Amino acid sequence: MILIKRPILVAIPVMFLVANLVFAQDRLPPIPSESLTAEQAAAVAELVEMRGYGPRGPWVPLLRSPEVLTRARAMGDYLRFNSSLPPRLSEFVILMTAREWTQPYEWYAHHQIALDVGVSLEIVSALAEGRPLEGLAEDEAVLYAFFTELNRDKAVSDATYAQALEMFGEKGVIDTVGIIGYYTMLAMTMNTARTPAPGSAEPPLQQLD
Repeated sequence: MILIKRPILVAIPVMFLVANLVFAQDRLPPIPSESLTAEQAAAVAELVEMRGYGPRGPWVPLLRSPEVLTRARAMGDYLRFNSSLPPRLSEFVILMTAREWTQPYEWYAHHQIALDVGVSLEIVSALAEGRPLEGLAEDEAVLYAFFTELNRDKAVSDATYAQALEMFGEKGVIDTVGIIGYYTMLAMTMNTARTPAPGSAEPPLQQLD
């Protein structure tokens, strides 16, 4: 059985509440419990059993397709909590993905967790503001190059692949791709639905040029 540590979501520091873009009305808001289909109710019950909470964030729009929600949640159980990357690195990859997609809820849900598990405040701040990342540890630098090439070039160079392979092994390389792909899917879902971050009418990330 997969053991899951439930994340604690905290308020966003004021420094991250700068934006020049306001999300329009939530296109896929929470579904009232009395309006759930049997399949949706079953998906919610399994989400509560496995994660300890009901639909929030990406699970709200994903509930429109309960089978997708359940399968995405199962993949997330591994990639979020049990991948071969240590939490400091997996959270770093998640934040890079949230920044890539300017996804407010994803950033809200993970930036404090990233700080708590050892990602430096300077790196988190630079990511939020779109500044060059400085002072990266060697493993962070490898992941940053891997992430950047995969998103920018839609491929990974031989040199970067060799570095990632040496540092993380084949399983780590695939887990890294899995984390990027999984949180990209969640970001795409929430950007399509215009899912807001709690407690703010604006996304907690500056829209970059």
